[in-house]
Amino acid sequence: MALTLEFIEKLPKTDLHCHLDGSLRLGTVLDLAHIQKVTLPTEDPKALYQMIYAGEVCGSLEDYLKAFDITLAVLQTEEALYRVAYELAEDCARENVRYVEVRYSPMLHTHNGLKLTAIVEAVIQGLRAGERDFGVMAGVILCGIRSISADSSLRMAELCVAYKNRGVVGFDLAGAEYNYPAKDHKKAFQLILDNNVNCTAHAGEAYGPESIAQAIHYCGAHRIGHGTRLRENGDLLNYVNDHRIPLEICLSSNIQTRAAADLDSHPLPFFFNYGLRVTINTDNRLVTDTTVSKELYLCHKHYGFNLADIKELIVSGWKSAFLPYREKADILKKVTRELEGFVEPADNGKPTRPVQEAPKLPLAAAAERS
Repeated sequence: MALTLEFIEKLPKTDLHCHLDGSLRLGTVLDLAHIQKVTLPTEDPKALYQMIYAGEVCGSLEDYLKAFDITLAVLQTEEALYRVAYELAEDCARENVRYVEVRYSPMLHTHNGLKLTAIVEAVIQGLRAGERDFGVMAGVILCGIRSISADSSLRMAELCVAYKNRGVVGFDLAGAEYNYPAKDHKKAFQLILDNNVNCTAHAGEAYGPESIAQAIHYCGAHRIGHGTRLRENGDLLNYVNDHRIPLEICLSSNIQTRAAADLDSHPLPFFFNYGLRVTINTDNRLVTDTTVSKELYLCHKHYGFNLADIKELIVSGWKSAFLPYREKADILKKVTRELEGFVEPADNGKPTRPVQEAPKLPLAAAAERS
């Protein structure tokens, strides 16, 4: 018997790469537009969905990002930001995502004059209410945008420092990758590192492995968003592996943005088998029309990952979270014990993976690996 989506939904998961402005509900977009008197391209839900959803494949990352013109139009008030953060926590709870890191760029929500601090606090308060009501832990990652300016990224980094230990857990560099090198934003990352704040960076999604190298060696990124093209540089790949730098993999999104031509050519199976620390994430729940459970189910259905593999991916997510070490260690012990209680279904007593494959480490042993 194969694993089902419903079975995977029961597993205690993380989502470390989730954009707030790409993960709101379609109905909420329509409702907020009505409340705020924002004119949308269409008020027909099906037609609007087709404009926002990236489809099976879109032309490029730049084409993928066009959907955000619609979602950002209704995310310019404190009430809207609070609501979508709260609803995101509820959506996570529905599929047993226990911890989510929500990223967004406050500077993209100032079109109606909102102060940056009000924008940050609205999202933090919405997530805190979601944790109280649904039990989903959450942290905020604030983003600089490659294509805007290095100075604007520095301002976002300053916000991260101000809100460290107050809901913000990290800094990210997002946006169009081609022609906008990460090293141009080095001052922002230096401020982050000087203040001992976690950081990640989108890299290797729409540009080659040199983009990943810049994110790590110029900017000091602790994790890499996507990193699909890491396979093109073996030395860098080994460096990432040796230093246990996690990759925030978003399978469906990577196909849509053309970071990989299709699932067959996506490097996830190679990364996983080679031993890299890979985590599975949504990227944008609405734009990509996905959940963490759907992404893990895709790993199972398309690549043949069995339950032990899925558990290892989940454990990697918990290990890679921007949480204090002792808190993370305690959670990881509880999660691994809980995961041990889930047993892979078998068909007539036969294993669901070929018996000639090398045996997997027990989950408890895998949890002890660095």
